[in-house]
Amino acid sequence: MGVNFLGSKRAYNWYISLVAAACMVLYGYDASVYNSVQGSANWVAYFNDPSANMIGAVNTAYTVGAIVGGFFFGGPIADFLGRKFGMGLGCVLVIISTFMQTFSPRHNLGCFIAGRCIIGIGQGIALTAGPIYIGELAPSEIRGKIMTFWQMFYSVGSFICFWVNYGCTNNKEGLGEWDWKMVVIFQLLVPIIILALLPTIPGSPRWYIQRGNNVEKARAALALVRETDEEVEDELLKIREALEYEKEAISSNYSALWKDKSLRKRMYLALVINAGQQITGQGSLNSYSTKIYQKVFDSDSQIALINALNATFGIIFTLNAVWIIDRFGRKFLLIIGGIGMGLCMIIVASVETQTPSPDGGKSESVGISIVFLLFLFIFFYKPSWGATVWIWTSEVFSMNVRAQAVGMASQTQNVANAIVQQFFPTFLDNCGFYAFYMFAGINFLLSVFVFFFIPETKQVPLEEIDALFGGANHVTRGEELIIASEKHEVIHKE
Repeated sequence: MGVNFLGSKRAYNWYISLVAAACMVLYGYDASVYNSVQGSANWVAYFNDPSANMIGAVNTAYTVGAIVGGFFFGGPIADFLGRKFGMGLGCVLVIISTFMQTFSPRHNLGCFIAGRCIIGIGQGIALTAGPIYIGELAPSEIRGKIMTFWQMFYSVGSFICFWVNYGCTNNKEGLGEWDWKMVVIFQLLVPIIILALLPTIPGSPRWYIQRGNNVEKARAALALVRETDEEVEDELLKIREALEYEKEAISSNYSALWKDKSLRKRMYLALVINAGQQITGQGSLNSYSTKIYQKVFDSDSQIALINALNATFGIIFTLNAVWIIDRFGRKFLLIIGGIGMGLCMIIVASVETQTPSPDGGKSESVGISIVFLLFLFIFFYKPSWGATVWIWTSEVFSMNVRAQAVGMASQTQNVANAIVQQFFPTFLDNCGFYAFYMFAGINFLLSVFVFFFIPETKQVPLEEIDALFGGANHVTRGEELIIASEKHEVIHKE
């Protein structure tokens, strides 16, 4: 039905991947929501002018929820109930928590914090299921391009939120307290759309075989997204062979993550680069750019406009990865991105700290320079440590542990976020833009780490990627096991 409506299987492949990628809009919007409301005097007054530590605690509540959702619930839900179910449940929790935050009683920051925690759990579940679903349905030759949209949709979420916030900021006299409540409640839009579209996409063929050995459902799902019957049967055979090997020779449960040396190595690498994604400085910019720009600009409307433009350019910059991710590879982008971001952070810190501040503020030219440099920072970040980390993480794990491993690795982003974001407001208040020198050093170290330890995964089929990390080719070894089993049955019958 979807194929006929969209005109071709290739178009349908993109459609189902973009539906799953829309889960990332939830993440991008939410990160920008809290950033936006901090600039509202009405929000500050509504919750009794929270201190820098309390502002950090509100942000930490989200990350703690996301860590719990990703580490403990995301993998089991995606594995036992399905990738689609995980995305749907995450959307439902986002809807519930949005109402909690919007209608928190006056002066009751605890209810707002509880909503932040629940929305974190929901996104931890959805953000585990989404990239796994895309990686398992997308053909290997365009997998990188499709996963680029996963990161781009983060920017779409920020884009929607910051432009809504800009409109509300310019009309705050008429809106009153709804200048921030409108920004929060608008978060309902995307999860409702995702829930409406989920019934139009197929389940994961790998999940069908992994959970119930339902070959016919797997074949039907593959038939919707592969061009020929030969492709369907060939991929179906590879999935069955890989799963057979993983079940017999490794482990059919999550214990393989520490029992198998190759998987253990991948887990360590994924944990490092996912944590690294958030300590590049982008995590702090996402959550606290309003407070950062308040040190340079006086106008709330001007700051809201800068944030909205930043999100707009973020979409454009992420799209760069579509044409370079499968041409230059994952490793190249991570190295160049880290170097570029490090240089931007050094120059930003130098411009702000080494220029005069007449009347307690910076000149307009200094402010424009800082904005340009932070925009240049996202030019390097979006296609590299933004998009590529998600792509690499979703590619490298074998089917028996993919859901749990992706959930744990991706939520390491929030572990790093919880640590950095809790102290960053205080760090910024006490040290100002000198804080950005720290991010510069981190980015250079991350580039060195990638150069020495991260292998290239460009256009490698998921079932054959294990060989890159010193493991066995699961397809080949699975084929050997199946042949041996068939021979045994023949001998037994004779």
